[in-house]
Amino acid sequence: MQGAGHRVAITGYGVLAPCGIGKAAFWQGLLGPGITDAKTVHIVDWDPSPYFSNPKEVRRADRVEQFALAAAHEALTQAGPLPYELGRIGTIVGTGIGGLRTLEDQVVTRVEKGERRVSPFLVPMMMSNACSAAISMRYNLQGPAETICTACAAATHAIGYAARLIAWGRCDAVVTGGAESAATITAVAGFVNMTALSSSGCSKPFDVSRDGFVFGEGAAMFVIERYDLAVARGAVILAEILGAASNADAHHVTAPAPGGVGAIACMQLALDDAGLQVQDIKQINAHGTSTPLNDRAEAEAVTKLFGSPTPPVTSIKGVTGHPLGAAGALEAAAVLLSFEHELIPPTANTTTLGDDVQCDIVMGAPRAWTPGPTISNNFGFGGHNGSVIIAPAS
Repeated sequence: MQGAGHRVAITGYGVLAPCGIGKAAFWQGLLGPGITDAKTVHIVDWDPSPYFSNPKEVRRADRVEQFALAAAHEALTQAGPLPYELGRIGTIVGTGIGGLRTLEDQVVTRVEKGERRVSPFLVPMMMSNACSAAISMRYNLQGPAETICTACAAATHAIGYAARLIAWGRCDAVVTGGAESAATITAVAGFVNMTALSSSGCSKPFDVSRDGFVFGEGAAMFVIERYDLAVARGAVILAEILGAASNADAHHVTAPAPGGVGAIACMQLALDDAGLQVQDIKQINAHGTSTPLNDRAEAEAVTKLFGSPTPPVTSIKGVTGHPLGAAGALEAAAVLLSFEHELIPPTANTTTLGDDVQCDIVMGAPRAWTPGPTISNNFGFGGHNGSVIIAPAS
C-alpha cells in the first residue's frame, strides 16, 4: 500500500456460497448457470459438523458463524502454520447483520412459549462480532479481533482495514473476510416491501430488464501476511493487496449518490493508495446488485473515472445472489480465481445492457485475459463505499 510501509500478501483463502462450497466448486459455479425464479438462494444441504468437535457446539453457533469458521478453516489450511507471535495475528471480519436467524427463531420461541424458554445462548449467537470472536478463539489468535458492520461494503472494508494493520506494522498476519446468512422470513419481507428484491426472481446485473437483487448468503476468508515474512517462511504468495479505500456518500440511507460521485471518489482513493493510474486496472469486479439505481450509479462512476472503453467489468451476483456483508469477500475470492484460471467469469443472466450502462460488461462466456491489478467495489445502505485493489503475485 503506497507509502504505508509493508507490502501485503494473500497466502490462503476459503469460500462457500450457494453456487459452490470450496474454491474449486465455487469457480465452477461462477461459470454458470445463473439464478432464475428465486427470491433467495441458500447453501443447500449445509453440514457444519466437520468444523465442530461435537453437536452441542454446532447448536450454539448461528449459521453465519458456521460459515465463517468453515471458510477460515480452508484459508488457514492453505496458508499453512503461521510462525508469528499470537498477539500479532489479527481477526477482522465484515458482516452486515450477524446472527439474525437465531434472533428471529428466539423471538418466535418467546411469543409462543414464554420468556423462560428463550435460549441463554441467544446473545452470543446473534451478536455481530460472533464470527471474528469465534475464529480468534478457535485458532488462539490474540491480535486485534474486530468486526466491520457497514452493510454491503462490510467485507471489503474489513479486508482493507486488515491490510492496513499489516502495512502499518501492527500485525504480521490477519484472518479477514466476511460472512452473512440473514435471509429470514422477516428480512425477506422487509426487502420485498421496500422493492429491493427482484420481482422476476432473476439476478441480472446491468441488464436492461434488471428489477432487483436475489438474497444470498455465504462467506469467504483470507489469510493475509507481511509479504517479506511470507516469503521468508516459504509460503506460496497467491496475490497482493495493493490498496483500499472507504468513504461515504452522505446522501441517502438506501439510494446511491446521483452520478456515482461517492463511488468515483472511493475508487480514486484506492488508486491513490495503491500508487496506480486508471490505465493500470485490468479488471473491475463490480458491486453490480441487479437493482436499477445502484447499477446505474456504479456504471456511470466506472465510465466517468476509467473512460471509454472501460476495463472489463463483471458482477458475480447473477450466480451468488447478494450476500449483503459477505459480498466483498466472495468477490475478492472470485478475483483470485480469475487470476488462477486466467479467465474473467461472465455476468450471469445479463444479455442486453441498459442504455444507462456504457461499461465493457463481460457477458455470455468467460473472457480470457492476462491477469493484472483488479479493483473490487462494494456499496452499502447508509452510503458506505468500499474498494480494494488486488494484483497477481509478483
